Amino acid sequence: MKIDKALEAIEALGDNHVATSATTPLREDAFKLSDKEKIALIKDDVKHIMETLGLDLTDDSLKGTPLRVAKMFVNEIFSGLHPQRKPDASTFENHYKYGEMLVEKNITVYSTCEHHLLPIVGRAHVAYISNGTVVGLSKMNRIVDYYAKRPQVQERMTMQIVQDLQVVLGTKDVACVIDAKHLCVNSRGIRDIESSTVTSEFGGKFKEQSVKREFLDYIKLDTTF
Repeated sequence: MKIDKALEAIEALGDNHVATSATTPLREDAFKLSDKEKIALIKDDVKHIMETLGLDLTDDSLKGTPLRVAKMFVNEIFSGLHPQRKPDASTFENHYKYGEMLVEKNITVYSTCEHHLLPIVGRAHVAYISNGTVVGLSKMNRIVDYYAKRPQVQERMTMQIVQDLQVVLGTKDVACVIDAKHLCVNSRGIRDIESSTVTSEFGGKFKEQSVKREFLDYIKLDTTF
């Protein structure tokens, strides 16, 4: 009966995005185990799931799957959970006194929905206005990727990217827009393959309508080469 009640609660919630905070919910002992220890434990868990589903893990095609999935979870798609993997975003003095908006658009986003552990795939557009310091362009991509590589809610991910860059750059003038497809919507449930989700976070000057409009217009530019 416990599983029935749990299923009822989940069904009542539906596919709504529920984020408890702007920080990823982690236990205090989240990094007590080493990556190798986590892989070993997850491998056994995946094996149990597959066997419960009735799959024959002696088959040549399946027998390596539990280990592959465990390594993928720890080293790849959830690697952004570990703070030691946070990219070192060094800043530099803005010697050339560039005072306009800088936009890094069409940054590829590969993340995972924390409700169904299915992919979120899309693009992020990030901008900032320098107050005296600048950051390397590739570091903006790496920050996006770091926060994407964890179980996520898109709203939270958008906020985390902006908040991180605000700290790195020492300014509130940072913005991010993400447009992504959620396979929990596209491939299951309602199975709407056309819809995507757009989220935004605007800080400092980007809250001003004219600055926000300029940023959104830059996103629309055709930069196909």
